[in-house]
Amino acid sequence: MGFLYSQFFVTPKVPTGSFASQTVIITGSNVGLGKEAARHIAGLGVSKLILACRNTTAAEEAKRDIVSTTKVDPAIIEVWQLDLGSYDSVKDFARRASSLPRVDVILENAGIATDTFQLMEGHESTITVNVISTFLLALLMLPKLKETSKQYNVQPRLIIVSSEVHGWTKMAEKNATNIFNELSNKSTANMSERYPTSKLLEVLVVREIAPKLTGSGVILHMLNPGFCHSNLSRNAEFPKAIIFWLMKTILARTTEVGSRTLVASAEAGEESHGKYMHDGKVGEEHLSPFVTSEEGKRTGEKVWGELKEILEKIEPGVTENL
Repeated sequence: MGFLYSQFFVTPKVPTGSFASQTVIITGSNVGLGKEAARHIAGLGVSKLILACRNTTAAEEAKRDIVSTTKVDPAIIEVWQLDLGSYDSVKDFARRASSLPRVDVILENAGIATDTFQLMEGHESTITVNVISTFLLALLMLPKLKETSKQYNVQPRLIIVSSEVHGWTKMAEKNATNIFNELSNKSTANMSERYPTSKLLEVLVVREIAPKLTGSGVILHMLNPGFCHSNLSRNAEFPKAIIFWLMKTILARTTEVGSRTLVASAEAGEESHGKYMHDGKVGEEHLSPFVTSEEGKRTGEKVWGELKEILEKIEPGVTENL
């Protein structure tokens, strides 16, 4: 009932805050929720807005569209290459972003949902993009966020766009000796659950690492934008594509309304640190029962332990940024 109530009876507020003097990075901002969040933030006085996208041609088109509707100076919006399917691309992006004078918000919105098993960087593509690269970027950028906090006396926000579907997976892989290895096993992969599983992994990891950042000046949290019109299901195959279309027709929020939850997270204060935001507000009660259970806590510790090893192999010393 919570899902239907939110979809039909809750409309997140139109953002009205100010991003004056701030530098904001939004991944996956050439389409969908990321693009509409960028449009809102552009219109709220941001000093620099970086559209971090794999498809830079589409991102340049998104920039032109945002400029045409908000009438902002085109110079404040920049398009940067970021391919979460490549660890080298993530590292290159982080090095470039770390040279900026300041970074106030990193809104990690980019993600994929696919029914097709494919390896990227040695792991199944959904896990590589939605989990490993997402947290690789987060940890690589932490020194810059901490520096921004100290230098400008602000609280930068590091935001993971998750989903309520984190509670819709059984994640049988949680019982494996090594969860990430099992998720990369094509013969046992349950791809119908893979996207929800990736979102559950995000939630578990945020809950593990957020306490390590308490007092650092950086606010880390996750959010659920609700079920929205977006391009996320573009890779869905028949019959799932038909099911998605029907669900979106009946239930989905508009992309613009959904994007308001991303902007609300970018504006959120210290009360949101380590928390799950729902409908634009802190809403820990909307976490799945598994996440808050003892089994969920144990699984979170195991997931973070394994992810930590993976990240250290990609970039030695990166987890020491926490």
